[in-house]
Amino acid sequence: MTLSRRFYAIAILCAVLLFSACNTQTNSPGDEPAAPPPTKKLPKVTIGYQSMINPWKVGIQSGSIAKATGHEIEWRKFNSGAEVITAMASGDVHIAVAGSSPIATAMSREVDVSLFWILEAIRDNEALVARNGSGIQSMADLKGKTIGVPFASTTHYHLLVALEQNQIDTKDVKILNLQPDAILAAWTQESIDAAFVWSPILNRITPTGTVLLTSGAIADTGKPTFDGMIVANAFAKENADFMKQFVKEVARLDGDYRDNTAAWNADSAQVKAIAELTGADPAEIPTIMGQYHFPDPNEQIGEFWLGGGAAQALRDTAAFLKDQKKINTVHEDYGRFIMTDFAASLVDQGEPTP
Repeated sequence: MTLSRRFYAIAILCAVLLFSACNTQTNSPGDEPAAPPPTKKLPKVTIGYQSMINPWKVGIQSGSIAKATGHEIEWRKFNSGAEVITAMASGDVHIAVAGSSPIATAMSREVDVSLFWILEAIRDNEALVARNGSGIQSMADLKGKTIGVPFASTTHYHLLVALEQNQIDTKDVKILNLQPDAILAAWTQESIDAAFVWSPILNRITPTGTVLLTSGAIADTGKPTFDGMIVANAFAKENADFMKQFVKEVARLDGDYRDNTAAWNADSAQVKAIAELTGADPAEIPTIMGQYHFPDPNEQIGEFWLGGGAAQALRDTAAFLKDQKKINTVHEDYGRFIMTDFAASLVDQGEPTP
């Protein structure tokens, strides 16, 4: 090839390369836009729940919680707080619901979880009831009587608090370890004189008994019990946006119930959703829900709950559990197991509007 022809070939090649580069950088109006980078798939979250009757069950059944967070959620049902704590300790579950007794147990055993939301304050949902015909008219009349209660439960804790507050020695009463269904049977057979239990069994024995004391009355003396939401600390740290959206939706459902309680009746879509998920009788659900208190975000971070009171309640409960030989250690400060950030984020934005 001659020198002139070589220069000519090089010039043609340069022109082709320049045209290709320009055409790549500038699309004509009819060209298809470049494909966007692939969207990162959000991780699946595993959340445990129990059969307590509360507004957030609507969000589970309807899918509104998954929609609000944008994450796929695996919902796992547990039959007890003990099962919940075992699952959380194993790392199988990221978020779960448990009562204050099992939560205190988990923290006392250094399970790496934190309390971040008070699902419900146990008020009239748990009560000490004396059976008609037992001869019990007041707390003082409990001496020499037989009381049924599930051991190591929130009602067992409150029974012992109530006896202490009324100067009744536990040696002066007979306390039987009975689960709720067994309490109903013993009540019917008149083999117990009183019981400290929760709904729906509470609602079934009350018509033939007298309520001596509710858990709400004991809570007002500074000894509250509650159901709370706990989260694995590593998950909360890595998924703060999810946590904020999650509590926002839970708070929205709570707010809808507080603001429209009468509309949550046995025929409502909300109550039907709760019944379908839990197996509870729709006719009983409104009564049961009315026995709880669902704190709003301002109450959540207030000193009675996440701002201080919950830590003291957990320590008191842990001391009770140690006396019952259920745990070996009681920490001085349970505040280190409490997260307020997510509830506080709702207060900063204002309470969600239903």
